[in-house]
Amino acid sequence: MTMKAAIIGGGVIGGGWAARFLLNGWDVAVFDPDPEAERKIGEVLANARRSLPGLYDTALPTEGTLTYHSDLAEAVAGANWVQESVPERLDLKHKVHASLTELAPDTAIIGSSTSGFKPSELNEKGARAIVTHPFNPVYLLPLIELVGDADTCARAADILREIGMFPLTVRKEIDAHIADRLLEAVWRESLWLVKDGVATTEEIDEAIRMGFGLRWAQMGLFETYRIAGGEAGMKHFMAQFGPCLSWPWTKLMDVPEFTEELVDLIAGQSDAQSGHLSIRELERLRDDNLVSMMRALKARGQGSGAGKVIRDHEAALFPDMSDDAPLRTMSRDVPIDWTDYNGHMNESRYGQVFSDAADRVMIHVGADADYIAGGLSYFTAETTIKYLDECHAGDAFYVDSTVTLGEGKKLRLWHEMKRASDGGTLATCDQFLLHVDLNTRKSCPPAPAVEARVEALAKLHAKGDA
Repeated sequence: MTMKAAIIGGGVIGGGWAARFLLNGWDVAVFDPDPEAERKIGEVLANARRSLPGLYDTALPTEGTLTYHSDLAEAVAGANWVQESVPERLDLKHKVHASLTELAPDTAIIGSSTSGFKPSELNEKGARAIVTHPFNPVYLLPLIELVGDADTCARAADILREIGMFPLTVRKEIDAHIADRLLEAVWRESLWLVKDGVATTEEIDEAIRMGFGLRWAQMGLFETYRIAGGEAGMKHFMAQFGPCLSWPWTKLMDVPEFTEELVDLIAGQSDAQSGHLSIRELERLRDDNLVSMMRALKARGQGSGAGKVIRDHEAALFPDMSDDAPLRTMSRDVPIDWTDYNGHMNESRYGQVFSDAADRVMIHVGADADYIAGGLSYFTAETTIKYLDECHAGDAFYVDSTVTLGEGKKLRLWHEMKRASDGGTLATCDQFLLHVDLNTRKSCPPAPAVEARVEALAKLHAKGDA
């Protein structure tokens, strides 16, 4: 059954929500009186289509249908999820939520993107909303803060995980929830540093992105400080640095006067820092960097931070394979970081494509992670790759694989990498693998069940070629 999301308010956040749902196979209905809404959301979607698929090593679900509506009742009709992302004015939110409570299906989750208001404030006139506070860009960053009715938040969390997000349920109502309170503290101190002439906007950004920002991306705050405590751990860190809390290092309890002079100072430094780039260019730079960083966080072990969320979501996206030839071992987009200075996919990445395709064959025959943990695997002994056509970042492709030999220790695969849009062949690979004992690093027979699966596939695929 196709799911439907209604997006109420199509600004930066609403557009990001629309993209996140749409690219995960949901139908999306947008309600926004702004005559520019369709253009603005279209630009957000263009960025999302360019970047989100690159996080994954398999294809996302088939994109849903996007519609725009001038009638609120029409937009929310049949919706499973209704997301309000109107401006942060409580009177406006009360008006919108009164209509949503009346018009939306009783079973629909009604979420608010509010960054500051509490559910009790949103619902004080009879609405039934929960806070579902995202972070920009919504189509890439996984965190969603959930605040409100426990049962509704639990239902919402299950849905959010299915579209690759990380729901964080806030234990108690509090102004600005969790993440924005932390951001406010850093923002307030940064304003003082600029106002007092200690640092420019660019220097503050460099301090974050060259140092603790990288640590926070994978470990957050407390785990980072646990390591800083050395072998003695967090208790030692607290004993060593706890007294600093009483020193006058920061001005967190004080706020600089918000004057025109301060605004002009901040804006002028920001223009000097990055005014040579358009907002769309900055968004694409941000998205490219986020994709590369989150793919790196996904790459090791079970993944770290946001990388684990992507890895867990990706596991549910791989389609089941039948035994028939050819095996559809891969279906995905070319990620941004696979292209080179010529603007097309680098030749080393073709090797990765075919290696990943072979991994899917291994999983299919039972030589999976548990099998490898038991000390047995297949090693590639020889490959012959032919590069037939170029492909670029964002291009969708698939790989069909055939078992051409399955005999004892030997496994031979024929892979064809094809462009999804027209089936044109991009590259081929003839791959020969040997089964090995990971303890001795020498070839050995496979486990009987794996050997039987490989031999059966080889015979089946040989008939298919006949």
